[in-house]
Amino acid sequence: MNDGNYTLMCDFYEITMGNGYFVQGIKDRVTYFDVFYRTVPDQGGFAIACGLEQVVNYIQNLRFYEEDLLYLKNKNIFDPKFLEYLRDFRFTGDIYAVPEGTPVFPYEPIMTVRAKAIEAQFIETYVLAAINHQSLVATKASRIVRAAEGRAVSEFGARRAHGAEAATLGARAAYIAGVVGTSNTLTDRLYGAPATGTMAHSWVQMFSSELDAFIKYCEVYPDNTVLLVDTYNVLKSGVPNAIKAFDQVLKPLGKRPKGIRLDSGDIAYQSKKARQMLDEAGYDDCPICASNSLDERLIRDLILQGAKVDFFGVGERLITSKSSPVFDGVYKLVAIEEDGTIIPKIKISENIDKITTPGFKKVYRLYSRDNGKAEADLLMLHDEVLDDEQPYELFDPLATWKRKTLTNFYKRELQLPIFKNGKLVYQLPSLEVIKQYCEKELDTLWDEVKRFENPHNYYVDLSQSLWDLKHDLLEANQHKN
Repeated sequence: MNDGNYTLMCDFYEITMGNGYFVQGIKDRVTYFDVFYRTVPDQGGFAIACGLEQVVNYIQNLRFYEEDLLYLKNKNIFDPKFLEYLRDFRFTGDIYAVPEGTPVFPYEPIMTVRAKAIEAQFIETYVLAAINHQSLVATKASRIVRAAEGRAVSEFGARRAHGAEAATLGARAAYIAGVVGTSNTLTDRLYGAPATGTMAHSWVQMFSSELDAFIKYCEVYPDNTVLLVDTYNVLKSGVPNAIKAFDQVLKPLGKRPKGIRLDSGDIAYQSKKARQMLDEAGYDDCPICASNSLDERLIRDLILQGAKVDFFGVGERLITSKSSPVFDGVYKLVAIEEDGTIIPKIKISENIDKITTPGFKKVYRLYSRDNGKAEADLLMLHDEVLDDEQPYELFDPLATWKRKTLTNFYKRELQLPIFKNGKLVYQLPSLEVIKQYCEKELDTLWDEVKRFENPHNYYVDLSQSLWDLKHDLLEANQHKN
């Protein structure tokens, strides 16, 4: 999964277009493609970029094997010289991208690919699959973690994910966005997201009684005892039997339980009663975990109802982002080069949301020097210079009369070089470093942007030069067509 070859995990049109570029003699034309998304999942205020590490691994393993070439040959539609060209195919271009864990906003480039036409076109599908999936899960996980208001959240969704890879990489993305662990052991082994978990209902059913099952588990794991108390009846047997097991096994050893878990029923009511029973028995330090088809809204409601839950296990509604299951990232041509000159390109649509922003660009995030909060993002042409020692006037790209002058701010360029001339120039950070970076960057967002309902619209602005370029191209294409 981490080092596999996914060369043919592409849309077939990428190969047919590649063959066409080859036959037409434009295979080496330098092109620029932007990866961006249009709408925030769950109508939230922002998304979290993830999946870069998988793109890096894909690019480094990108090559056609003999069986791949034979498969394509048997399609009987490709030029033999094109197939021979693919035999030594490697990515030789440049890639720029925001680091994983960066909060990102609609229409700004998460990644920019500068490469020969065939190379840039060919990687489209895998790049989008990697970024769209993990960004979706990370964005959902962030909402759930923020809803928990400081209570720990673990990812429990492997068995309901859309396949083994989605489960494993989804857990990775969730960890970046703030969960403390995952039930998926493979994610721990590959990436270091801590694997957590204790027992299922089948453990309790395997023994002659619930109490016996709890006692045996305490004996096996006296330092990590978390008991699932809802196999039969939470308040009549589950919690009382858990207390008995703690008394009989852990207390004589001088050990303390690590928790009980509620997985069904009225969790708010049960948690309050269970807390009272545990406290009265001398286990006021025993945490209560809740699971069972939770998401950010249910967690928020439980907290509002005064539920005595210390940490949450969240499964299918996180790993599939059930309430908003598609991240609409796209991969669009924005420029080509001819004789070393960058020529901007634009896609025009009757749907304003689908009109692209042309040109080779860079993305700045502008922060207040007073409080460190992010004020806006700014797209500029690659050769423009922003002086953050001087006031800068921002304007809404659609409602241009809406203007704001920033003073006392500093800039940070979001995209970093990842590949140059096909060589990796970026040191992939550890998962723990990415997680810490994500947490730090989330702290720079205003609370109003992080609201679940009707979040503040964070502006992605265009420089005057870029805005002029876009509208000049729109005007020129109107007259041409």
